[in-house]
Amino acid sequence: MATEADEEAPPSSQPLLDGEQRLLLHGSASNTTSQVAIVGSNVCPIESLDYEIIENDFFKQNWRGHGKVQNLQYVFMKWTLCFFVGIFAGFTGFCNNLAIENIAGLKFVVTSNMMLERKYAAAFAVFAASNFVLLLFSSLITTFIAPAAAGSGIPEVKAYLNGVDAPGIFSLRTLVVKIVGSITAVSSSLHVGKAGPLVHTGACIASLLGQGGSKKYGITWRWIRFFNNDRDRCDLVTCGSAAGIAAAFRAPVGGVLFALEEMASWWTSALLWRSFFTTVVVAIVLRAMTDLCKSGKCGLFGKGGLIMFDVTSTNVIYHLVDVPPVLVLGVIGGILGSLYNFILEKVLRTYSFINRKGYAYRILLACSISILTSCCLFGLPWLAPCRPCPADATEACPTIGRSGNYKKFQCPPGHYNDLASLFFNTNDDAIRNLFSKGTDTEFHYISILVFFVASYFLGIFSYGVAAPSGLFMPAILTGASYGRLVGMLMGSHSNLNNGLFAVLGAASLLGGSMRMTVSLCVILLELTNNLLLLPMIMLVLLVSKTVADTFNQNIYDIIMKLKGFPYLEAHAEPYMRQLTVGDVVTGPLQCFNGIEKVRNIVHVLKTTGHHGFPVIDEPPVSYDPVLSGLVLRDHLIVLLKKKAFLSTPILTRSDVTKQFSANDFAKRGSTKYETIDNIEVTEEEMDMFIDLHPFTNASPYTVLETMSLAKALILFRKVGLRHLLVVPKTSTKIMSFKSLS
Repeated sequence: MATEADEEAPPSSQPLLDGEQRLLLHGSASNTTSQVAIVGSNVCPIESLDYEIIENDFFKQNWRGHGKVQNLQYVFMKWTLCFFVGIFAGFTGFCNNLAIENIAGLKFVVTSNMMLERKYAAAFAVFAASNFVLLLFSSLITTFIAPAAAGSGIPEVKAYLNGVDAPGIFSLRTLVVKIVGSITAVSSSLHVGKAGPLVHTGACIASLLGQGGSKKYGITWRWIRFFNNDRDRCDLVTCGSAAGIAAAFRAPVGGVLFALEEMASWWTSALLWRSFFTTVVVAIVLRAMTDLCKSGKCGLFGKGGLIMFDVTSTNVIYHLVDVPPVLVLGVIGGILGSLYNFILEKVLRTYSFINRKGYAYRILLACSISILTSCCLFGLPWLAPCRPCPADATEACPTIGRSGNYKKFQCPPGHYNDLASLFFNTNDDAIRNLFSKGTDTEFHYISILVFFVASYFLGIFSYGVAAPSGLFMPAILTGASYGRLVGMLMGSHSNLNNGLFAVLGAASLLGGSMRMTVSLCVILLELTNNLLLLPMIMLVLLVSKTVADTFNQNIYDIIMKLKGFPYLEAHAEPYMRQLTVGDVVTGPLQCFNGIEKVRNIVHVLKTTGHHGFPVIDEPPVSYDPVLSGLVLRDHLIVLLKKKAFLSTPILTRSDVTKQFSANDFAKRGSTKYETIDNIEVTEEEMDMFIDLHPFTNASPYTVLETMSLAKALILFRKVGLRHLLVVPKTSTKIMSFKSLS
């Protein structure tokens, strides 16, 4: 009579369960790959989230005691926590960018000065050694302190918002390692970004605030422990993920749309308002912190704000003749994006195999990628000939030091190396160079082609090492390179300059790889400060996503599958219309009587992994078998722990709030669960009884056995259920709805 998924998630070598098995995987499961399988972590359990409010007698009595002041305090705390999430996410995003700009900038300044003295071998040694040490440090702290911090973190957050809670993904250790590891990994010139890690960081901040801090580290705030259920915490994590994108790209509206389009499995108007409020706070914090740096007190922090690629042009005029090349860009982006996902999946499977061999292999893999990256970034610019500085250059040429469009590298005075302007730079500055207006003659065709090929494959091979790493920035950089190449080939046949073609190329690869449309469109508009390109960006995103969807899934769904996360799709498969829920349920049914013997409860909890159990009243409590409701495993463990036993099997009508407090049944922090193995029950207590009625959800969601499987799946996902009761048409039939083996 109860639906839940208590079986195991598929191994990484198998696809996610199809059809009804997807529907049924919303329960306690054992992930055979772990949430950090790509970095070779150990097998870990996965617990499902329960968004349904448990309306039992205890809950009703507890809420009856809430006055207007408590209700107002509850609403006030929701907005207050969103405010703090925005403050902390904005400050973290600024410090992240500030640290990367200064660490990487110092490295490039030292190396450039050595090259001015023609100490090329020493310059390469310093450059490669700096990258090696930075990535080694990031890999070490990720591997030994918080393996869940590896990767971008977006698949983990997306799975959580779909109802899957994996160990350690929002812990304080994960948060610290994510921030520090991302800074050092990006500063090591590894071809990764910081947007994904900032999304995970924002979600971690929201989760820790929502659970009142961390008991393990003695950081708790009892006065904000209002969010003792999965639904409220899920809302806060959604706001945190939106804040992460807003902090990464200074794109508040794009952050809200990203959370709506890509992350959240369910959405409400109230959540929309709170997410928007959170991202506005992030934008204000970033603006305030950026203004402080205008006085020059932030070291090598870049000019023009936080990752803002200003390509505004007052003469952006396009005609019908410009549409065909934009369509071509969309098709190319769709093909390259799907190919990117395909190759990356194979690489991640290979990395997972290597990482499972042990810690040494994970560290060795990261170090190997660091050496390869350093060789490419320092070596490939030597293939490009030196070009004379343009007479109408709007900035210093050649550029000596960290940033600039015209890198001197090994060239004589008055000349620059166009390939070094892209390779020998931070990702942000390389993107800024590609997006720059008025630089149509700055780069050579061969240089752009070499950079595109190298960037494409470095982005694939860099992701998946044991370090925090994102996919947004490498995809933008790679897409901008071939977009600019198309613009150079079009020449005078198009009204768009090469910088605008680079923006469209970045949009096409992002759409082809990540398959987002609305959110990416707004993020790019906020990034580039160019609203005039809106129709073209919309068109290229639609085309690239349509083309790529014919080949494979988006990159985050692929990574979730590799990590073994059971993900419930938003749509039903066509064949589900031909099946009913009665066709897929299995037995035997595990249920309890309304007044149950302690021995039976302990036995069922120890021999099953189910999280919810139907409670059925039978004679003499009722004339006929009657479904009383559903009782949760967590609540049963609390009753056993508190010794809420009766010597005789009688109904208790006493006020249950006298023996228990709301905090006893409150949702603990992420992945912190009591187990039956920790409960000690004497032999005498085994023969006593528990009245389950006050703790039974008397109004669970129920469906008839004749409901179509497709309809049940939609209900299951839209409402965010963990359990769904399937009742027979006649009282003579009892069925259980569990996951298929």
